[in-house]
Amino acid sequence: MGTHYSGTESEKNTLNAFITLMRASETLNNRLNRHLSDADLTVSQFGTLEVLHHLGPLNQRTIGEKLLKSGGNITMVIDNLEKNSYVKRKKDPEDRRAVLIHLTPKGKKFIEEFFPKHLEKIKQEFSVLSESEKKTLALICKKLGLQKS
Repeated sequence: MGTHYSGTESEKNTLNAFITLMRASETLNNRLNRHLSDADLTVSQFGTLEVLHHLGPLNQRTIGEKLLKSGGNITMVIDNLEKNSYVKRKKDPEDRRAVLIHLTPKGKKFIEEFFPKHLEKIKQEFSVLSESEKKTLALICKKLGLQKS
């Protein structure tokens, strides 16, 4: 379903591309994130565990930047992950004012077991695309994401 806007051809093409991208993104996210809720995780909690798993201990600000989340939101996410014993806050040995977020052994075990299942779901969703289409999609999305307003 495209736009019903009656502007120029360029405007209609732009709106149709935007609508299609947003709908695809929402639909894909809904399908992929169902299993996160089955594991009692929010998208932000999973993202935090995943980034710590792949990049190691980080401060909250860096986690927020990686996940495109505000400081207040990340604080709550870290608080909840800490309550579930998935992460621990520790003083940064390089900077006594800073705190780093570390995976606990429980958190490390969980994400090591859960991430491959998540990746498999992503692979299933993207199986409708050829390798070339995946590369093109990534380039187009990066181009849109890096554009300066």
